[in-house]
This record gives sequence, C-alpha cells and structure tokens, in this order.
Amino acid sequence: MIWGNHSLLMEFVFLAYPTQPELRVLSFLGVSLVYTLIISGNVLIIETIQTEARLHTPMYYFLGSLSGVEICYTAVVVPHILANILQSEKTITLLGCATQMIFFIGLGNADCLLLASMAYDRYVAICHPLQYPLTMTLTLCVRLVMASVVIGLFLSIQLVAFIFSLPFCRAQSIEHFFCDVPPVMRLFCARSHIHEQSVLVAATLAIAMPFFFIATSYVFIVAAVLKIHSAAGRHRAFSTCSSHLSVVLLQYGCCAFMYLRPNSSYYPKQDQFISLVYTLGTPMLNPLIYTLRNSEMKGILGRVLTRNCLSHSK
Repeated sequence: MIWGNHSLLMEFVFLAYPTQPELRVLSFLGVSLVYTLIISGNVLIIETIQTEARLHTPMYYFLGSLSGVEICYTAVVVPHILANILQSEKTITLLGCATQMIFFIGLGNADCLLLASMAYDRYVAICHPLQYPLTMTLTLCVRLVMASVVIGLFLSIQLVAFIFSLPFCRAQSIEHFFCDVPPVMRLFCARSHIHEQSVLVAATLAIAMPFFFIATSYVFIVAAVLKIHSAAGRHRAFSTCSSHLSVVLLQYGCCAFMYLRPNSSYYPKQDQFISLVYTLGTPMLNPLIYTLRNSEMKGILGRVLTRNCLSHSK
C-alpha cells in the first residue's frame, strides 16, 4: 500500500533510547513507575468525582474529563516507549508513526482546549455567579468536552496528512522516543519556509489561540476578584483558580517551547527531555496539583481512599 510516494510499510528507527543494559533496565523501571502513578492518580480522580455527589458540578466534570484525556494521551506513546526500551530493534512503520502522531497531537490539542473550557467555567462562576447555573448546564459541558476532542483530532489529522505528504530522505532515523512533529520534520528532503510556516500556523491554532482565550478569561477573573471586599472571599475565589492556572502554565509552557518555534532551533537532546516532561511529567503532576491545591478535593479524596482501603481489608 502507498501513501503519497511512501510505502506504508516503510520503517523509521528511533535513536534516543539507551543502549547499555543497565540504563535500559533503569529507564524501564523509571518510566513504568511514572506511568503507574499517572494511571492510578487520574483513575482515582475520575472515581472520586463519579462516586461523590458533591463533586457533580461543571468544574469537576471538566476535571474528570481532563483526567480521562490524560490517560488516553499517555497510552498512545508510553507503552510503545516501554516496549522499545526492551527491544533490540526500535522501529515503527510509516502507518504506525502517522497513527501515533495523530492521536498524540490530537489528544494533546484536546487537553489544551479542555483547559480553555475550564477557564470559561471559572470565568462564568466568578464574574457572573447568578447566571452560572443557567449557563454551565450539563449539556453545555458535554458539548464543550466533545468539541475539544473532535476539534483536536481534526486539526491533528490535517497536520499529519500534510507532514506525511512531503518527501522523506533515505536516512529514516528519528532522534526521539516516539513520533512527534519536530523530529519527524527534520526527515524532509525538501525543507522550505512554507512547510515550517504551515506547521507553525497549525500549532498556533491549537496552542496560542486557546492560551489567549485563557489569558483573557483570567484578566476578567482577576478584575472581578479585586472588587470583592472581604479578604476571605478573595482568597476563596483565587483558590478555585490556582490549581487550574498552575496546570495551564505547565502544559502550555512545554507545548509552546516544542511547537511554536522554527525547525532550525530544534536540539535533539534538549527537546527529548522537554518531551518527557509533557508526556510523563505533566500527566503525573496534574492529579497532585488539583488535589494538593484544592482543599475540598483533598478531603473527599482522603475519604474515598479510606473507604476503599476498609472495603478491601474486609
């Protein structure tokens, strides 16, 4: 089968994996531990939100959806990374590479759009509290989550179709752990300004525009909070936004560094480290940020863990 001028069975080789047996074992154990923490932390958040009636609100519905997207997002690449660490041949076919990139970029886009939806939820809750129950209905929340996933995957499909329609050189070696845009872009035989600009436009649509929306929302939120006379009221309003803002800065900071820059500034070793941060670090830290910086979530999560431990001990 042929896609453009490429055979779908053409293989790429990953070069970023350690070759020494000791480093391979340590890498496998480290990635396995982090992946276990990611899955368990996000599943625990989803279970807590589903079982506790007090958390059946738009803010926690978005948080549960974000955890679900993070589980799928890491599942696209982390099992493949673990398998490649142990395998002697670290290869992937063109079709496999394109499929991995579609879901990795698409779910990453959905993550960014979900954070924008959560910013809108906080904006309505703080700036228009009387209209909040009428505006943030379950129907609207479901539509925003579905739109985030559909738009994210749609933009990703367009980008990946464009990338894999370009001619690759004979050296099909990827200096990375998985198929991501910057390292794959370096495989082009014909590098042109138009190609880079097309990728930057797609990245801007997926990253910069949602971030601008979030930033604008927080300008109105801060202005509304500063009008609150009581210090306790201002603290309560800011505390509901601090965890979300922390995740936004972490997620968008890494994504902007990776994708909102020209291909000429790509440095393999540095970018490999950054990719591990937003592939493993961010999904692992998000549950911790949302629980440690949210007293309500932390208290309910403690009760759920205690209840689960007691039920298993019987």
